[in-house]
Amino acid sequence: MSATMTAKRIGMDVPPRRSRLGSTIAALIVGVIVIAASLDLDINWSETGEIPGELLRYGGLMFEHPNWQKLPRALFEMWRSISMAWLGAMLCVVLSIPLGMLAARSVGPAWLRIPLRGLFAVIRAVPEVIIALILLTVTGLTPFTGALALGIAGIGTQGKWVYETIESVQEGASEAVRAAGAGVAEVTRWALWPASAPALMSFALYRFEINIRTSAVLGLVGAGGIGSMLSNYTNYREWDTVGMLLIVVVVVTMIIDWISGALRRRIMEGARARGMGRTN
Repeated sequence: MSATMTAKRIGMDVPPRRSRLGSTIAALIVGVIVIAASLDLDINWSETGEIPGELLRYGGLMFEHPNWQKLPRALFEMWRSISMAWLGAMLCVVLSIPLGMLAARSVGPAWLRIPLRGLFAVIRAVPEVIIALILLTVTGLTPFTGALALGIAGIGTQGKWVYETIESVQEGASEAVRAAGAGVAEVTRWALWPASAPALMSFALYRFEINIRTSAVLGLVGAGGIGSMLSNYTNYREWDTVGMLLIVVVVVTMIIDWISGALRRRIMEGARARGMGRTN
């Protein structure tokens, strides 16, 4: 005997089974859109079988005998990319922390908070490459253009991280400071900032990691650094030099990620240790 018939016999009301018609229609619509987008692309599907062989061939050209003669120049350009990423991260952090705090519910008024969140959303919608192309008309083909593009583009994401971190802080410290007669500025300084500073510093280091990767892409549009060198040698089909440049980018990025990750773990572990010390 089914569960429905048993429930009816003992007088229980069985809720009707939820219809899956809406989710089925939505899945069909998404499937049709994906298929239509694929058909509209100019893709020769018969050549897809040749892709693995081509990847192996170009991989051999790049990495079988890398051209290490240009390693000093590559390291110099990589240093410029790192400098670009660091300046962009600092610009982003300096601007996003105060703006992000003003966008938090417990800090900024609604007339200021809502426009700031809208500004962050607009900035997040624009890729770094587009911002760099716009800045190129003003600042020219210099690494400073890349640093500005990274700094402006990072404000959208970093500002969102800031106000979400501020809003996630426990209310105990804020209530204690308010009980002492403090205003919004004092609560932000003595309650919200000490509790959120470790997470915000960790996010700042993570922004630097992101900028290291993005700076190589910005170099492809003329913003300087290792990306510009990579673009030039790719255009000239000097694959042995391209392979050496890719090795430099991967190795240096992994080293910076390791150092930054260790610092972020140290910051967060120290914050947790201080929090446990206060509770004991």
